[in-house]
Amino acid sequence: MSREGALAIIVLVAVLLLAVLAWAWWRRSRRDSGPLVHTSELPESARVLATFEALYVATTKHDAPLDRIAAPGLSMRSRATVTVADTGVAVDLTGRPRFVLGVDQIVDVSQSTVAIDRVVEKNGLTRLTWRTDIGSVVDSYFRPQDASARALADAVAGILHPTQTGTDA
Repeated sequence: MSREGALAIIVLVAVLLLAVLAWAWWRRSRRDSGPLVHTSELPESARVLATFEALYVATTKHDAPLDRIAAPGLSMRSRATVTVADTGVAVDLTGRPRFVLGVDQIVDVSQSTVAIDRVVEKNGLTRLTWRTDIGSVVDSYFRPQDASARALADAVAGILHPTQTGTDA
């Protein structure tokens, strides 16, 4: 094979690879284009139990900490304020409207070490598992700044119904 023929094959393979990557990106963008949760506020009757300043790390498919969901409002890392109330958990991400996860939407809360490209000390992240407005289950990861991940997980576990899992024992 001539040098020009080998170059043509390499260029063709590179173009095909880029086309496959673009196609995969387009499909993922379509998959994650809808909002997972609508903006809302805590009810006026809600009793705030704790507030945590945190870093929002990511939202992923349930039990797939390396598969980021790029849904509107949840695709980028940011600072967050997580408010735990008796009626649910309110999440305020910098530059985004507040959304509230009602107690019935929260499936589980635990601690984690890995999410996407963030690896921290053992159990340094709080993993909040919740049911979206469209019915799928996802995991959102937070890294508390002024408290431990255990403190945030315990605060959320305190509002869960007895049939819900709660924190890791």
